[in-house]
Amino acid sequence: MQLTKGFEQAACIIALLATQDRKVPLSSQMIHQRISGSQTYLQKLLRKLVVAGLITSVSGNSGGFSLAKDPKEITILQIVDATEGEIQSYPDLGFIDLVFKDFRPIPHEAKQVMNDIFQQADKRWCQFLDEQTVYHVISKTLGKEEIPLVDWNNPAVTKSDVIPKLR
Repeated sequence: MQLTKGFEQAACIIALLATQDRKVPLSSQMIHQRISGSQTYLQKLLRKLVVAGLITSVSGNSGGFSLAKDPKEITILQIVDATEGEIQSYPDLGFIDLVFKDFRPIPHEAKQVMNDIFQQADKRWCQFLDEQTVYHVISKTLGKEEIPLVDWNNPAVTKSDVIPKLR
């Protein structure tokens, strides 16, 4: 199973918002500038994150997007769910029934065993991702307990402004 690029983009949006100055929403224009890609697709992705309750949107000239919760409360699984929907890694396309059709009830039993194995694997995978928070990812990446905040909307923000805060 492979997650779509939408998940990676959503994770980056959440990371941007987690490091954004909480008093200032991050504009969709700046998100688009940093993420690139289709503006229409980005809007759909942002909408999914809003509907999932991970981010909020504020309209108007000084509007934009903010995290709906503290980064310690947002899990990687929540981002996966928002972008990918329910995870089902085993497609069960009926090949077991086709290949072993002459050996009934074996195909039914084998199909059940395979489905059970992958349902358990999916459950364990989801449990692990549900234990990983955005805060954990960012703090581990930066080697800091406190997530430094930046105003990504400011076009004057440069690498030399950001790096000292991150180090």
